[in-house]
Amino acid sequence: MEMLFTQALGLTSPWRVVNVDFQQAAGRIVFKVENTAKRLICPACGAADQPIHDRLPRTWQHLHFFQYKAIIEANVPRVGCRECEKTTQVEVPWARAGAGFTETLEAFVIALCTQMPVGAVAQLLGVSDDRVWRVLDFHVDAARAQEDYSGVRRISADERSARKGQRFLTLFCDLDARRLLFAVQGRNAATFKTFAEDLAAHGGDAEAITDVSLD
Repeated sequence: MEMLFTQALGLTSPWRVVNVDFQQAAGRIVFKVENTAKRLICPACGAADQPIHDRLPRTWQHLHFFQYKAIIEANVPRVGCRECEKTTQVEVPWARAGAGFTETLEAFVIALCTQMPVGAVAQLLGVSDDRVWRVLDFHVDAARAQEDYSGVRRISADERSARKGQRFLTLFCDLDARRLLFAVQGRNAATFKTFAEDLAAHGGDAEAITDVSLD
């Protein structure tokens, strides 16, 4: 059974599932994963055949297994490198560094959030809203960091009411590409200054803008 779940999780040597603990009363299944290597490549400098300093316990939530919450537990090795003299934790193949969800679950969260409110997604997964927002914030920031606004020439600025009352958002869009470039709270001159700074941070030039449409 452990070999089956090792393959199902897409793990390859030296990672493998060593135990599957079905906790029916708690409504979850815990997959215990182990790195069986005795020596590893240093994550910091790439030096080969370095000793393992210690192993630290970590936990991640994975996609549900039927109606049961799936948890991955692993003692993740830290390499004590004799070349660079750093002690560095290795990356696990199923999650990004510092995440509490597996990459597969994060992808599922993003897909759900395009169709459902964050609160509903959090309730479905049995986690707090904050955990879902942290996933969204990370991936939105990562995606925006790759945006290239160097070709933006025509923009629109549209004010929208964020909620009942006097809370507004200003949305800046690329009229040619028909895409949202930037959204910021407020509807005064400061919002345009903030947009210009964000435009420049993504390779754009405010002086190159030829047309501005205001609503």
